[in-house]
Amino acid sequence: MKTFELNNQTMIPAVGFGVFQIPNNGPTYDATLAALKAGYRHIDTAAGYMNESDVGKAVKDSGIAREEIFITSKLWLQDYGYENAKKGIENSLKALDTDYIDLYLLHQPYGDYLGAWKALEEAYQAGKIKAIGISNITVNLWNKFKDGMTIMPAVNQVEFNPFTQQKELRKVMDENNIRLEAWFPLGHGNKDLLENETIVSLAHQYNKNAGQIILRWIYQEGVISLPKSTNPERMKGNIDIFDFALTDDEMKAIQALDTGKATHNPEDPANETRLMGLKIHD
Repeated sequence: MKTFELNNQTMIPAVGFGVFQIPNNGPTYDATLAALKAGYRHIDTAAGYMNESDVGKAVKDSGIAREEIFITSKLWLQDYGYENAKKGIENSLKALDTDYIDLYLLHQPYGDYLGAWKALEEAYQAGKIKAIGISNITVNLWNKFKDGMTIMPAVNQVEFNPFTQQKELRKVMDENNIRLEAWFPLGHGNKDLLENETIVSLAHQYNKNAGQIILRWIYQEGVISLPKSTNPERMKGNIDIFDFALTDDEMKAIQALDTGKATHNPEDPANETRLMGLKIHD
């Protein structure tokens, strides 16, 4: 698996396996084990996914050394604020049954964000977390929070694919050496994206499928991707992207597909109200 270097010299696998919306108590365990067997070494979970324990069990049972597997998790809004976040970090460590988490993110940009960030910084300094980051942060939100941060985030996980390229955000993140990480890298099964003429043409040319062309493009853009599938063959296919390279002109052709739009707007007050109301524990 190819890797990228984060701004604190931590190495992160370029393609990870996302477990969003996969149930706990079996399905996530099976999917994570299958992903590790297929060659993935980066698993992306979250407290809000409520399946950290299945990920932890699968990592333990995989037979692969812990230091060879990169685990990402995220703190949910319910546990924001300094004291709550300290407890939330410990809960994630306990659920994952691990001494450390490779990357830990603030999942959503609401509530007592900077109080939670302070707890992440302390956990990072204590070695409980190897890298800390942010998620769903726009340029405006970055400008709102950045001055309250002592340690620079290593990653910003946002919606990113050929239709949603986050060009202005990428400029700002690049200026701060913050690596972009893509959720919905395949557009969450967006038919218009997967059947786009430019992408399909390249797929035929390289004897790959549309998803592989997109994931290769994301990799060459220097962005971490987190494709999700519970289909073992598709799992394998999503990391079979390192035996070919797109040309500069082909990269530009896909760059031209950007719509400048996303399916999720973190600055929408309705999203803040909805997500702030979601409780994941008593």
